[in-house]
Amino acid sequence: MIYRDFQGMKLSELGFGAMRLPVIDGDDSRIDEAATLRMVDTAMENGINYFDTAWGYHGENSEPVMGKALARYPRDSYYVATKFPGYDSANWGKVEEIFEQQLEKLGVDYFDFYLFHNVCEMNIDAYLDDEKYGIYSYLMEQKRNGRIRHLGFSCHGSMPVLKRFLDAYGKDMEFCQLQLNYLDWTFQDGREKVALLDELQIPVWVMEPLRGGKLAGLAPKAEAQLKELRPDEEIYAWAFRFLQSIPSVTVVLSGMSNQEQLEKNLATFAEDKPLSQTEMSALLGIADEMLHEGTVPCTACHYCVSHCPQELDIPTLLNLYNEHVYTGGGFIAPMALGALPADKRPEACIQCRSCEDVCPQQIKISEVLEDFAARLG
Repeated sequence: MIYRDFQGMKLSELGFGAMRLPVIDGDDSRIDEAATLRMVDTAMENGINYFDTAWGYHGENSEPVMGKALARYPRDSYYVATKFPGYDSANWGKVEEIFEQQLEKLGVDYFDFYLFHNVCEMNIDAYLDDEKYGIYSYLMEQKRNGRIRHLGFSCHGSMPVLKRFLDAYGKDMEFCQLQLNYLDWTFQDGREKVALLDELQIPVWVMEPLRGGKLAGLAPKAEAQLKELRPDEEIYAWAFRFLQSIPSVTVVLSGMSNQEQLEKNLATFAEDKPLSQTEMSALLGIADEMLHEGTVPCTACHYCVSHCPQELDIPTLLNLYNEHVYTGGGFIAPMALGALPADKRPEACIQCRSCEDVCPQQIKISEVLEDFAARLG
């Protein structure tokens, strides 16, 4: 197992993510406890010492199952992380209540790592409104009391959201968990987000390294190109090697659903094999080709915005459309759109086509926005 330094600790670069544990009969809320305990045993035996869970995972059942699995080991032999579920507005005023329940669920007296969960467009105002909700103040108090050893945050939001959060709380954030992989290096502004965090000397934790499994296998042409560069490297392992090439990446979380996935990842993280410049260029070239499949080629020139009578932020809407289409749905686009007023969403387009008259890419914007609204129901 590869280990990364963090404030005098040695963290396993491969973190055990508890969002996709094995389940019974395909029911996400019914975790297969026996299989999970075996996987945790295998992880511990092979050097994984970082375990990540959250309040909402597996219908709020992930924390107690992981607590049961980890309770069989000395408390100083592992690091456990969980998160305040601010993705749900019903929780914003319940930080103390939820925090106490999480300690009980996991059967611990303190959390090694604790996060503001999913900083995004929908909750950034609530997270920053400390006078009303007191989330930041409460978590800082728990850190002073030793019940949180290290405080950080996860973020699915845009660059402006990330900047707002860091402007307010960056001085107190010890790590940031990002959706990061070789697709999202450009698709979700991963490069720019990492650069911003590097400026503030905040190390990066990674979620979705395989983009929900999308990067576990590629088109035959792409796989052949990678095999020519590294004949013995598994295709899925390229996603991990990409992350090993980013100096500030400290922990890579993988949500493993069975023993086979765990063992494959353990084999990959037995070695540190960052990409060469040639390999990196090839991989990002493949990512670029993948991203052009079914997406629209908006360059965010903003010519369209000045011609829209509805004053829609068309580049942002097209970016969210690309995310939604490429991912095949998901929560990121609906989450971001949910923070917009109704008259600024895709369905507010009146099909006047004024934007299309000035679009250098000749995108049929009105048709795209109509399709987006239909996809969102």
